Amino acid sequence: MDILLLEDDRVLSTEIKSFLLSQGFTCDLAFDGIEFLAQTHQKKYDFYLLDINVPKINGLEICKKIRSHDALTPIIILSAYDDIGDKKEAFLRAADDYLVKPFVLDELLMRINSLLRRQQYKESDSLKTLIIDDLVIYPEEARVLRANEEISLTQKEFQLLLILAQANGRTLSKQYISEEVWKNQFLTTQNTIEVYINFLRKKIDRNFEKKLIHTRPGFGYYLAADK
Repeated sequence: MDILLLEDDRVLSTEIKSFLLSQGFTCDLAFDGIEFLAQTHQKKYDFYLLDINVPKINGLEICKKIRSHDALTPIIILSAYDDIGDKKEAFLRAADDYLVKPFVLDELLMRINSLLRRQQYKESDSLKTLIIDDLVIYPEEARVLRANEEISLTQKEFQLLLILAQANGRTLSKQYISEEVWKNQFLTTQNTIEVYINFLRKKIDRNFEKKLIHTRPGFGYYLAADK
């Protein structure tokens, strides 16, 4: 399991790396954002640990850049900032977790293992091609076709469409969608979810006679071919 740590405090970086090595992980270090990105171009990593306040490109921007092409690799933000606004910014950029410094290394390990278990549980299904009527979703490529026509989606739109498709016709509540797509409920409202559902409908359904995205009033949303 290869981890890449972005942290400009060299003492802390060495401490974290030594601990992770003792737990059976491998860990490479980057001390600024440009060095971090250069390393990601040279090697495929399984996990990212990102400090926010680092030189050249900060950790939040790095997180955004990763998520622009990689929706699956777990990311934990490590930061001295404990303000709710900073946490909100991290989760809006699709970080998976946020750990405030100073922290106990055993807690970092527990959070890493928790995310890895969740990823392993979902991974076998998450990369399978999904077909619902004439809609085809390629999760690994973040690519969507409808009637052989390429549909361009933002990252959040794709994540929302993917969990609806993986539900196999089950209705998903707004609370579940909030937790899965936005990770924390405080980052989103019912109106936000409705807005994104409407974005999806315009792209997935508007130009097609058969509608796939449906509302079950009072319960939530589901994806299925019209009967």
